[in-house]
Amino acid sequence: MAHLFNEPSELGVRKRRLDWGIRSTFGLVDTCSAEFESVTPYFYSTYETESEHRPSDQPKVMILGGGPNRIGQGLEFDYCCVHASMACRDAGYESIMVNSNPETVSTDYDSSDRLYFEPLTFEDVMSIYEVEQPLGVIVQFGGQTPLNLSQQLEQNGVRILGTSSASIDLAEDRDKFKTLMMALGIQQPRNAIVVSLDDAQRAAQEIGYPVLVRPSYVLGGASMQIIDDAIQLQHYIQTSNVEVTSAKPLLIDQYLDGAIEVDVDALSDGVDVVIAGVMEHIEEAGIHSGDSACSLPPFSLADDMVQQIESATIAIAKALQVVGLLNIQFAVRLGELYVLEVNPRASRTVPFVSKATGIPWAKLATRVILGESVESLAITKPAMQHTAVKEAVFPFNKFPGVDILLGPEMKSTGEVMGIDES
Repeated sequence: MAHLFNEPSELGVRKRRLDWGIRSTFGLVDTCSAEFESVTPYFYSTYETESEHRPSDQPKVMILGGGPNRIGQGLEFDYCCVHASMACRDAGYESIMVNSNPETVSTDYDSSDRLYFEPLTFEDVMSIYEVEQPLGVIVQFGGQTPLNLSQQLEQNGVRILGTSSASIDLAEDRDKFKTLMMALGIQQPRNAIVVSLDDAQRAAQEIGYPVLVRPSYVLGGASMQIIDDAIQLQHYIQTSNVEVTSAKPLLIDQYLDGAIEVDVDALSDGVDVVIAGVMEHIEEAGIHSGDSACSLPPFSLADDMVQQIESATIAIAKALQVVGLLNIQFAVRLGELYVLEVNPRASRTVPFVSKATGIPWAKLATRVILGESVESLAITKPAMQHTAVKEAVFPFNKFPGVDILLGPEMKSTGEVMGIDES
């Protein structure tokens, strides 16, 4: 259609379709095989004359899942979506799940009040939103995929529940985030955003090799590499199928050799912030966080460094006005603290932290997103009398010949957990 009508934008095609009265209809998959009325059916979109959807007039909340399983976008987010659905029901709202992965629990027919088995794209989500008319949409439990839709959805009249799309943009826009960190007095590795090979060579020289390079907005660290010199950088840009343009810039960061990486999960209502867990990675910074074993609580960090990490987390959460969950990755090198990345959403460590502390953080976050406060829920930092360790699971036996060395691109497909007194 875009080709036929020389229409360059997705929104333009959508507008033409709506102007012509062509709207999605929804077919029903009957989970009871027509033996009796299905209370929990699920739906798929099509373009027909009749629609089988049956939205109710009850208050409802829409939850965006993670989409098809792939490395970097896995079942940990599904755990969060299921707990969000449970919390919505407990709070008196119908839960409307949008996801398209048959392997996940969130797409089980009875996990939500209504399931739409649809891709996580702007057009598909908008079609469901217009039919269901929910109070709003939760985007922070499905990983990076729904987060990337938040701005476009909000610009088209969708109410984003929890952390706003403006705050998400502030955390993910490199220039804005750098300005914010400078204002807060929190150190970052030297970094730059580049749009050409020449820019990249110049920036890497100024930052100083080795550098970490990555395309913007990638899942699971796809195409991330540690680069040691200018020749390797040129080879990376010319052979890695990475587009480097003003629309798709390349991110270059100082690589902190020999640093300890730390993951922090926190819950905020925009006023009060509670630290869910501070996890120390076993592997050095530079191994993707999803591939790193980690310990909760930290096993080698001094108490004053842990306090510094917690203070920085609270300052960042308040500055970003986070409502819901927040994940921050820090690095500690030679006694100095650096912030590597801030994700204003649930992270893949939330199930681990929840099980290690005995606190359902995704459910509590949903209640905060729906309007309750940290104070009213009486949530406090958990006091752990034990140690929990998470280790990644790798499928190398299923992929003969795959390089088993770990790096910034994620390779694990799961994780296991152990608990003991020390």
